[in-house]
Amino acid sequence: MTTTTTTSTATATADTYWYEVDSPVGPLLLTAGPDGVLTSLSVPGQKGGRSVQHGWRRDAGPFRAAEEQLGAYFAGELTEFRLPLRAEGTAFRERVWAALDDVPYGATTTYGEIAARIGASRPAVRAVGGAIGANPLLILRPCHRVIGADGSLTGYAGGLERKTRLLSLEGAPLSRPVPRPATPR
Repeated sequence: MTTTTTTSTATATADTYWYEVDSPVGPLLLTAGPDGVLTSLSVPGQKGGRSVQHGWRRDAGPFRAAEEQLGAYFAGELTEFRLPLRAEGTAFRERVWAALDDVPYGATTTYGEIAARIGASRPAVRAVGGAIGANPLLILRPCHRVIGADGSLTGYAGGLERKTRLLSLEGAPLSRPVPRPATPR
């Protein structure tokens, strides 16, 4: 479940809860609002990732279900997260992020396929890539399952090593065969 809200920075800081969870891909920084709805999952060194800010409240309480489900995911026992999520972004980014939720565990898709799912034009593929790169809920919203049209792993805000580890954990193909051009007869 994803909803959009806008808040001022001062309110967001005072009402942000955080907790860190250990994982096979490194520590995971989780944040949530006062209602317990998850607002981000970041990893160290993540492009655009969050870091703990002054005034945030450390509290494991809002993150018990997330910690349990992440543990089951990394143990290979969970293929779909059932957690309340709230990501703030433009309407376009929210459509892209919602499309990520439809990429099944153990599968991959391309940026072009995500663009087509949301009804974006072919030239919008670059904007789709930007929206995917800005996904504030790594792992939970599986942007690691998006690869290049040529089958390459391309980028990942959490780093290609983590992307490779997550896809391997899920048993997903680490690349796709590149279609060969038709040969004249």
